[in-house]
Amino acid sequence: MESREQFDVIVVGGGPGGSTLSSLVSMRGARVLLLEREVFPRYQIGESLLPSTVHGVCRLLGVADELAKAGFPVKRGGTFRWGSRPEPWTFSFAVSPRMASPSSFAYQVERAKFDKIMLDNAARLGVDVRQGCTVHDVLDDGERVHGVRWTDADGNERLAEARFVVDASGNTSRLHTRAGGRREYSEYFRSLALFGYFEGGKRLPEPNSGNILSVAFDSGWFWYIPLSQTLTSVGAVVHRSMAEKVQGDPERALAALIAECPLISEYLADATRVTEGRYGQIRVRKDYSYHSTRFWRPGLILVGDAACFVDPVFSSGVHLATYSALLAARSINSILAGTVEEGPALQEFEARYRREYGVFYQFLMSFYQMNRNEDSYFWEAKRVTRSEHRTELQAFVELIAGVSSGESALTDADTFVQNFTMRADELEVAVDKLSDGDSGSAAMLRSSVVRGAMYEGSQVQMRALLGTDAAREAAMFPGGLVSSLDGLSWEYQA
Repeated sequence: MESREQFDVIVVGGGPGGSTLSSLVSMRGARVLLLEREVFPRYQIGESLLPSTVHGVCRLLGVADELAKAGFPVKRGGTFRWGSRPEPWTFSFAVSPRMASPSSFAYQVERAKFDKIMLDNAARLGVDVRQGCTVHDVLDDGERVHGVRWTDADGNERLAEARFVVDASGNTSRLHTRAGGRREYSEYFRSLALFGYFEGGKRLPEPNSGNILSVAFDSGWFWYIPLSQTLTSVGAVVHRSMAEKVQGDPERALAALIAECPLISEYLADATRVTEGRYGQIRVRKDYSYHSTRFWRPGLILVGDAACFVDPVFSSGVHLATYSALLAARSINSILAGTVEEGPALQEFEARYRREYGVFYQFLMSFYQMNRNEDSYFWEAKRVTRSEHRTELQAFVELIAGVSSGESALTDADTFVQNFTMRADELEVAVDKLSDGDSGSAAMLRSSVVRGAMYEGSQVQMRALLGTDAAREAAMFPGGLVSSLDGLSWEYQA
């Protein structure tokens, strides 16, 4: 008989989602095996964090102080050349009283360094971390998933069993279909990204030198992320109808896109592209906005990019990965402790994760609608209020209606279009008022899409900062569950 190791939880993937979940479950005494295909440090895209990850999840994990000592650039918000305003404008995390100093910042991180800090912390917390291991499939008895089939670093085929398998292996997941659903790609955000790294690029004026700079241009938009005093991540996002702009020689394609965008050209005027090491390659990522129709089945849970991902203009990737891992860890901890049954616990996980995904999706749709460059085909293709986009609208309404958004008014595409248009106009008015004074900041905070995107992250931050002194939260959904005082499990509302 084949030898099978036994665990409570097996996590596939050692990125931020996998390391967060495995750590939080191990902290409650579970036996956790984490299998990572690569050996850290390794390259990964997604370098811009949000405060909820830094001051919320990472504080729960006990790794916030280590991040503070790592020397990552401080990110106080975002700076944008976007919408009808010709000059760049800056949005600060400090506009929210829930994220006031000292937690009104995040970091720009080299993911190779950040992810290794997170994974090493998981090992310190008792997780059995094994790198260089490839998971081929799950073990499935027809009713539930109960383990994985994998190959270790020496090439030996192995089996391991557990009460739960968590797929945290990202957008290239081999396991996501085993949850029984399918991956549905967004027509609205179906774009391609071409990106590389530069030394010696210009920085924004202080105190915003660590901000991400996002710049719209006719063919799409650029990200410009300072990873150190000299290293910058630079990427262009273009609509799939413009795929020819990223085909052929990548060096020439990226240079041509930079030449289309005067502000990015200015910032890179004295810079040179990195051509060696982990940052030496120009990379392409395509069709990266999607959601799975099922986030779990008995014994298997999808977190992070394995479940869903949305256009990264607001740096939501690591936030959604770590937030979904926190939600799933609460569910697993509650089930293993016998305090909440599997169905209700995992329904709470999925409902909250879909809601957060839906909030960012709506925010991003409103943000794209702000751009009024009518001569640009890219922005014209983003006009979701036109009839040719009805299929995308209807699919999104089905995704967010009720469970996801909590808004009973979102019952059909027409209602959604009305709500969406109102929010997009509201956001544009707020941006038009934005200035260094209090009035601009207040206008941004009054925007419903901004408040929605900041709300849940601020809740996680408050829970992490105050611990058991935090006020008891209300259930997010009727009959739903609430977080325990330590933030690591679910409880029925008293």
